[in-house]
Amino acid sequence: MFEPVLVRRATAADVDRLQPLFSAYRAFYLATPDPVAERAFLMERLERGESVVFLAEARGAAVGFTQLYPTFSSVGLRRLWILNDLFVISEARRSGIGSRLLRRAKEWARETGAEGLTLETAIDNPAQRLYEAEGWKRDVAFLHYELLL
Repeated sequence: MFEPVLVRRATAADVDRLQPLFSAYRAFYLATPDPVAERAFLMERLERGESVVFLAEARGAAVGFTQLYPTFSSVGLRRLWILNDLFVISEARRSGIGSRLLRRAKEWARETGAEGLTLETAIDNPAQRLYEAEGWKRDVAFLHYELLL
C-alpha cells in the first residue's frame, strides 16, 4: 500500500513537508501544536547542522521521519547519535516504514563512525516492540535523570 518507500536525508527545503509530521509527533507527547514555532525549530536545526533528519516518502507523500542529534561519549571517546524523534503517520504504521527509518539511522551512525545510537521513549509507547525487533536493547545498567528548568 505504501510501496515504494524512499528514505532520504531531509534538507531545509523539506521543512514544510516535515512540520505536519513533527507536529503530530509532538501531539503524541501531549505538546500543544504550534506550526510556526515547529517550522522555525526544524529550520534552525537543519540550517545550523544541529540535527540530521531522515524523511520517509511514499507515493510522493511524507509518511514518517526520524531526527538524530549528535552527542559524544567521554568513556568511548566517540560520537553518539540520539534518536530523539521517530514518527510514522497512523495510516502507514505496521508497513515497515518505522523499521526503514531505524535502519537508516543505524547506517548513518556507522557512516559517521559513531559508537552507536541511544533513545528514550515513553513507558507506554507501543513502538518499544519495534525498537526491540530492530535490535535495540533496554538499558538496565543506568538510570535516566533530568532537571527541567
